[in-house]
Amino acid sequence: MAALTETDLLAFEADIEAEFAAGKIKAPIHLSGGNETQLINIFKGIDPEDWILCGWRSHYHCLLKGVPPEEVKAAILAGRSVALCFPEHNVLSSGIVGGAAPIAVGIAWALAQRASDRRVYCFLGDMAAETGIVHEAMKYAHGHGLPVTWIIENNGTSVCTDTAESWGATTAAPDTLGDVIAYDYKLTRPHAGIGRWVKF
Repeated sequence: MAALTETDLLAFEADIEAEFAAGKIKAPIHLSGGNETQLINIFKGIDPEDWILCGWRSHYHCLLKGVPPEEVKAAILAGRSVALCFPEHNVLSSGIVGGAAPIAVGIAWALAQRASDRRVYCFLGDMAAETGIVHEAMKYAHGHGLPVTWIIENNGTSVCTDTAESWGATTAAPDTLGDVIAYDYKLTRPHAGIGRWVKF
């Protein structure tokens, strides 16, 4: 499959927005926007056989990992936008804040036990990265030398409130706990939905 471009990603989300506006998705959606370039660059270093774990805003991640767009769209239309899972493509996500982190550790442990050269890439929002479950997962992975890379996607908000004000912190990337990549971006979409009520 040809590498996806920023235009491809934006077009996919615009299509999902239209489907939601038409009342065809009877479940929550979390559209991406504003981090196309950062994700495209990160995924250049992710092997097709590596694992990725995500949170509830994961449309782009699935597409960039190589899940065919029609499969991603079908799952979203079926109401699974917040928990897209394609194990055949080594893609799992969780709608629970921080919920992907311990799963990432478990997969990384299994890879280490098999002496695999594959890695796990766990994408977390800045809100999730402030939680105890994520810090414990990072500490465990670091302490056991597990093949996990943590990617903190910082849009500055914890759902709809300022992350720094909510948590009394300005950083969500504990750089002493292993392999952490962090990037800042401004989300160009509403936190959930499309910014207006839709009648189903």
